[in-house]
Amino acid sequence: MKSIVEQLDPIFKPKSIAILGASDIPGKWGYLMVDRPQKTGYAGAIYPVNPAKDEILGLRTYRSVLDISNDVDLAVVTAPAAATPKLMEECVEKGVKGAVLIPGGFAEIGNEGKALQDEVVRIAKRGAIRFVGPNVMGIWSAVGQLNLCFREAPRPGAIAFVSQSGTFGGYLSEIANARGYGLSKFISIGNQADLTASEYLEYLAQDESTKAIVFYMEGFKDGRKFFQLAREVIKEKPIVIYKGGSTGAGARATLSHTASLAGSEEVFQGMCLQAGLLRAHEAVHAFEMTEALVGQPLPQGRRVAIMGSGGQCVVTADACVSLGLEVPELDDETVKSLSDLLPPHAPPARNPVDFAGSYRTAIQEASVTEKLLSLDYIDGVITNVPVNPMIWGIKPTSARRSKRLSEALKAAIQGAEYFASLPRRCNKPVVCLRFRRLADDPVLNVLREAGIPAYDTPEQCARAIYALAKYSEARRDNR
Repeated sequence: MKSIVEQLDPIFKPKSIAILGASDIPGKWGYLMVDRPQKTGYAGAIYPVNPAKDEILGLRTYRSVLDISNDVDLAVVTAPAAATPKLMEECVEKGVKGAVLIPGGFAEIGNEGKALQDEVVRIAKRGAIRFVGPNVMGIWSAVGQLNLCFREAPRPGAIAFVSQSGTFGGYLSEIANARGYGLSKFISIGNQADLTASEYLEYLAQDESTKAIVFYMEGFKDGRKFFQLAREVIKEKPIVIYKGGSTGAGARATLSHTASLAGSEEVFQGMCLQAGLLRAHEAVHAFEMTEALVGQPLPQGRRVAIMGSGGQCVVTADACVSLGLEVPELDDETVKSLSDLLPPHAPPARNPVDFAGSYRTAIQEASVTEKLLSLDYIDGVITNVPVNPMIWGIKPTSARRSKRLSEALKAAIQGAEYFASLPRRCNKPVVCLRFRRLADDPVLNVLREAGIPAYDTPEQCARAIYALAKYSEARRDNR
């Protein structure tokens, strides 16, 4: 029997795709499945299949997948549900290796649809075709340069996102992309008639381009297998899960949405704890947590040092404590040593360390951060992004001032490079807050390249450190 990687690689790394039900009408699924791969860098062959057309979007069309002379790795079915069994029969005869079934109208609509879905599964199994769906929005694979679901290809990254909802998952992916969270995969899994959540997890566990996995789930076809597998996967990769259907009203909606039974909230929470899954309680939180998990060292404990100014320190400390993190008071010797690195009017650096609203250079921020990371009773640091002088809107009004500004920016980048080296050198995580953002910030780019996340609010920073601490504990518990 083929391994899960051998079974799913033709789906996520196809050398050729056939669009069954291709259309030349903009907006229809048969049009989008040809148009999107063409426009977003897919390098393989695209074969539109439509018996009534000679050409679609500049590509020769075929009456049937059987008329394509070359091999077909992946069939993307956009035709109505009733036509799917016949199309799957032809895919089996052709020797197609994998499929993505876009249309709805299967088990989610009732018994008649369930019978149709079962027939498609029977045919696919006979031909050893693994398929995504039905009732999905498509997939995105960075390594395969294959985009079947977005107007623009997402930023490539290390996070795989598996979503039981197509539209909602697509919107979340777009939000994640806009905030700079790169994706290795997006998989809209729909009804899971063939491939289930546990099989996607098994595949992603072995996917070299994926460092962390996010799930949006409403119900499981094979919950026991999923959680047993998750306990092994988290030894190497973190799994963050956001679940719909936690209330009675939500649970009713899942049945008509993806033909899923939501299950007991108490049982689900207990299984997450036992398996070491990190649970997000708001949709975007999952990506905020995962961004830190893919780029930062894991802390040994929950003790956090905080650096900032005024109310920022207060709010960050409250956010940390509310999540069960600790904000230990610094020892007298450390307080004294930090006083030379802080403005004269700053309060004693007891933790949080308050810069009292004063301007500080990137190297000053790095020096204080390094001192905090060196403490054996501090496991991680929350601080600001090192200062970029351009953030204050300073304009070069003369040649002399322009030169000074250029030199200040150069110094800021050098300080940021030193700052960015600290998590790896000290083997402790650092997450940053940035209230003001530039369209192109070279200082922030230095941090991003080093895997240091920069968030918009103190609460996001606290949640990121919490995720790192929880995952570190889960790995220790599952050794």
